[in-house]
Amino acid sequence: MAEEITFSAKVGEEEIIIGTGKLAQQAGGAVTIRVGDSLLLATATMSKSPREGLDFFPLSVDFEEKMYAAGRIPGSYFRREGRPTTESILIARLTDRPLRPLFPDGMRNEVQIITTTLSSDGVHHLDIMAVNGASAALHISNIPWNGPIAAVRVGYINGRLVANPTLQEMEESILDLRMAGTKEAIIMVEAGANEAPEALMVDALQFGHEAMQPFIQLQEEMRAAVGKPKTEVELKELDPAVVAAVTEQFGAQITEVMTSYTDRTARNEAMSTLREQIVEHFTAMEVSEDKEPFSPSDVRQVISKIQKKAVRDHILYDGVRPDGRDYVTIRELSAEVGLSPRAHGSGLFSRGETQVLSIAALGTPREAQKLEGLTTEETRRYMHHYNFPPFSTGETWFLRGPKRREIGHGMLAQTAVRPMIPDEDEFPYTIRVVSEVLSSNGSTSQASVCASSLALMDAGVPIKRPVAGIAMGLVTDGEKFAVLTDIQGMEDHLGDMDFKVAGTSEGITALQMDIKIGGLSKDLMSQALDQAHEARMQILDVMLDTIPAPREEMSPYAPRMLTIKINPEKIGAIIGKGGATIRSLEEDYEVSVDIQDDGTVFVAGVDGVKAEEALEKIKAITEDPELGHIYSGKVVRITDFGAFIEFIPGTDGLVHISQISSDHLKRVEDALQIGDEVMVMVTDVTPEGKVRLSRKAVLEGMTLEEARNDDRPSGGRSGGRGKRGGGRDRRSGGGRRR
Repeated sequence: MAEEITFSAKVGEEEIIIGTGKLAQQAGGAVTIRVGDSLLLATATMSKSPREGLDFFPLSVDFEEKMYAAGRIPGSYFRREGRPTTESILIARLTDRPLRPLFPDGMRNEVQIITTTLSSDGVHHLDIMAVNGASAALHISNIPWNGPIAAVRVGYINGRLVANPTLQEMEESILDLRMAGTKEAIIMVEAGANEAPEALMVDALQFGHEAMQPFIQLQEEMRAAVGKPKTEVELKELDPAVVAAVTEQFGAQITEVMTSYTDRTARNEAMSTLREQIVEHFTAMEVSEDKEPFSPSDVRQVISKIQKKAVRDHILYDGVRPDGRDYVTIRELSAEVGLSPRAHGSGLFSRGETQVLSIAALGTPREAQKLEGLTTEETRRYMHHYNFPPFSTGETWFLRGPKRREIGHGMLAQTAVRPMIPDEDEFPYTIRVVSEVLSSNGSTSQASVCASSLALMDAGVPIKRPVAGIAMGLVTDGEKFAVLTDIQGMEDHLGDMDFKVAGTSEGITALQMDIKIGGLSKDLMSQALDQAHEARMQILDVMLDTIPAPREEMSPYAPRMLTIKINPEKIGAIIGKGGATIRSLEEDYEVSVDIQDDGTVFVAGVDGVKAEEALEKIKAITEDPELGHIYSGKVVRITDFGAFIEFIPGTDGLVHISQISSDHLKRVEDALQIGDEVMVMVTDVTPEGKVRLSRKAVLEGMTLEEARNDDRPSGGRSGGRGKRGGGRDRRSGGGRRR
């Protein structure tokens, strides 16, 4: 077996160890990356030839979460891993985003990056390891790539920034910043925060960029020591003759269309007509025998390049964006709530041609999502899902479940809103919000953040503050730059950055950045955050004008949630034999009953009165007998020495024959029959839980002390606790909880 070569670097307090040469030797590049006892295998492989007919780079990135890495067997029916988990998809996206911009333009060879978990210690995060492992595998491989990069997680714990904190340390952090960059600049950011100030975010980004440098240096050392020669690949380039001909003959017309229209529909129609005229012109041209006719695809690509330059120059040098706005103006905003009469809450948010409808549904604790992964075991009571149907862009395609982009956008919105969700003690509901994109022209993910805040407030969820989001853009030629507020689809497509910022009036709750250039300086990052803050305040004003605070009353169709804390030892009494008691409660009162291990009981029902009645029943079932307290009970069994009265559901006690009546009785049946309703006083509860009752004390209005003095049967006190008919000593009798 080949010998493994290892390299190491320290980032933060943890040592990162990279090994290569031992595993997966037929991959283009393969490394193991280890932090603590967490170990990943990262491979990068490229096809030998380019794929024909593609106008995009075919890169695929996968993160394989293997349960054996933590010594566990998957819980599915087949006992093996199936479709990727949400966490795996999010890690794959996190890995893809900083790698993709650094491949050569025009590359059409397929590149596949696979990261596999070999060991997970439950202490160290796997996502940052996956990004770093993929970069190392690519950098030493034969694949052309302008890396390396490094990734780092930054937390803010006890007033200080920490690089690559552990899972346990992150529980105390108000910031979860994941970022990647080259030696020179930051190229990808993904962050969640609990209202972090903009200044803290800038400091954290600078701190993280400095912290990642040792790992970038490690990869350069690896490349020098064990790197493979980079393969020369064919890059798809446009024929200079096509570029020159289209530009010379039609460049001015294309530029005129792209800069003279501010209405998107009119511009698209004019450009569509001109595009077809240009394509028809060149495909109909007569060419010499030694030349092939221009390809319609090449002509269209040249047109797109001219369009891109025209728009970018108009922004940079004329200060005018495609829709006529300046750099900081937000498109027209509108907000509305209460659109769905039966949903528990709904919010509609529009920004220009972007429109998102969010629907909120409230459920019981049992409806929370239980997540079990290599590094995550949690019960998620707030969920956000995002759907992007084809009609939102005027297109058609098959609906086959959420794509990776939809999963990523949903999680970004969930991250943004989650810090504002009230604690379970304050609002004991499971909350699901679904954002339906109805029209898309720029940053639907941030529009879904706004719509979701509206829906939650409409549902009466007492969120701490509403959250709003905005997308920032960048256009630069290397010297001059323009930071754009509220980018639309064209600016996202033709620009150099997509920088999404969400937060409240108090600070940032989520941030995501992807750039298409070499990196972003601290000054540009600060400017983008400042402009985003101003825009966020404007959006929040519009939202608060629509609904200034969460509704005090929930929808009549939302479940009413009541809670009670009981002794955990009495959980079984609520459940009953084979679940009979809890089923009866749910059916009789039309409620849902959820019981936590700590004794917290949740009762949910649309009918508030019935929910209250169910709660009172549960109180009665779990109530401890109180000395001197008078209860209404039912005769459940008669013996020669007394009667057993069920005075608390599931609990009975003994009324001795001497305590049934003020008159002397020869037979219990002379005063009581099974099924009779009687009033009794609790006169004694033994340490073993046996209960002594007196009917006579109630009839004669005795005090507890008087009743206890009166209750002196010759056989001594008796009483027991247990299921009726449970083989008691016939002389002593007794009652017990059933």
